[in-house]
Order: sequence, then C-alpha cells, then structure tokens
Amino acid sequence: MSGTLSNPPTAILDPRLATGDAKPSLGGRLSELMRRRYLSVVSIVGALVIWELIAVLIVRDPVFLPTPIATVGALIHYWDRPYPSQGKPLWYDTYISLIRILVGFAIGTIIGIIIGGLMAAVRPIRSIIDPFIELTRPLPPLAFIPLLLVWFGLGETPKIVLITIGVIPIVTVSTAAAITDVPAELLHAARCLGASEFQTAVYVQIRAALPQIITGMRLAMGISWTSIVAAEFVAATAGLGYVILQAGQFLRTDLIFAGVLIIAVLGITLDALLRLLKSRIDPAGRSAQ
Repeated sequence: MSGTLSNPPTAILDPRLATGDAKPSLGGRLSELMRRRYLSVVSIVGALVIWELIAVLIVRDPVFLPTPIATVGALIHYWDRPYPSQGKPLWYDTYISLIRILVGFAIGTIIGIIIGGLMAAVRPIRSIIDPFIELTRPLPPLAFIPLLLVWFGLGETPKIVLITIGVIPIVTVSTAAAITDVPAELLHAARCLGASEFQTAVYVQIRAALPQIITGMRLAMGISWTSIVAAEFVAATAGLGYVILQAGQFLRTDLIFAGVLIIAVLGITLDALLRLLKSRIDPAGRSAQ
C-alpha cells in the first residue's frame, strides 16, 4: 500500500458512510427543516402573546412587567440615544459587550483546544493537568471578579480574563473527551488504507472529534455571556450589563427587558453560527441540527 493518502476515502472521513447508513432525501430534509422552523416561530409568537396578555390583563403595572411592545419601544428609543444621560447609546453598549465576548471566547477556546489535545495525546500531561481542570471546573468564574479587579484594575483586561477563565475548562474537557472517544477501528482502517500517522490524526481523529469540540464551544459561549454581564454589573462604564444595572436603579424595567432581549438575540445568533460550523464539518449530522 502507498505510504501517502492525498485523497482520503470518503468512508474514512465520514464514519456514517462507512457503515452504510442511508441518507434521507433532499425533499425530506427540507420538509423536516421547514417543520422545525415553523414550530419555533409559532412557539416564539405564542410566548409573546402570553407575555402581552399577562402584562395587560393580570399584572397591569409597567414597572413590574412591561409589555413586549413597551420593551421593543425602549430598545428602539435608546438604540441611538445615551442611557443614562452621561452614558452611551445602546448600540455602543451592545458592541462593547460583543467585542469582550468574542475576544475572551476566542482566547479561551484556543487555549482549551491546545490543552485538551495535549491531554488526549500524552498521558503524563493528562495526569498532570487533569487535577487542576477538575479543581477549577466547578468554580464559578464570577468568584474571580474581586481578585481580577485587584490584579488588573478596571479596564478591559479583567473582563476578558474572566471570560477566558470560564471557557478554558469546558473546551479543554470536551476536546480531550472528543479526541479520546474516536473509535480505534477508524484509526486502524485509515492506517490499513495507507494513511500515515500524521494523516490519520488530521483526516480521521481530529475531524471525527470536531463536532463534539464545537458542542463544548457552544456550552462555553453560554458561560461567556453569564460572566461578562456579571462583570459589567461590578466594574464597567459601558456594556449591556452596565445598562441593565443602571436601568434597574431607575426602575426602567422596559429597558432591562430590552437589554436581556439583545443578549438573547446575540446569544442565539452566535450559537447558530457554531451550529452552522458544526454542520459544515459534519455533513452526515446535518439532519440532526
């Protein structure tokens, strides 16, 4: 057999094809996708209607529970107007929080993948690092806020470090588990078909592990939003957490809900991008998205 594998067999890259699993037809996949999207839209609209009815007919107090219309109105009004008066427009606070999230998440993901890869590849490294990962993983990142403020002050650094601290353990564990759980049969099959050790690792092991790694990244993204909003509560003069805190002090419940709505939309959007990336990497799993 040849020692090189310039065009790895499709069966190696996609374990489902190797087992002969039948693919659903294109029409069937589109129909299922449309049905899911329809149910999602209906559920969202239904939740908004219930919210509106509860606010108008039962609560009847806009300070306690604003209506969806009032929430959207506050969002539109302050999108290009400062709040509080000495603050920044809502679009700027959204931009600041998003940049903090992306930078901290990217740094934490890169570090987590590297550490997880080393733990999966070299057992002594796993034995050395695993106790520290297991020790820090249950700790809430918010517990580090006072310490980070002492170390780094009130600038951007403590916020980004806080996000990074929350992301690293999740991505590390998911990466190590994903690489370790790749079936040995796939690796043996690749070697039997002429793949070198490097090609087996790149084309088979890493590619098979990527979907599970991205799932870990999706979980870490949720932790990132929790961390940044809490950090902006404590030490920030801009950001969605800062706006929500200021709105709460002045009983602007509609603006609080507007800030939460923006966080939800951004979180769903970033998660959708990660799911899209996963579907591109794992075409056989698209029907499960």
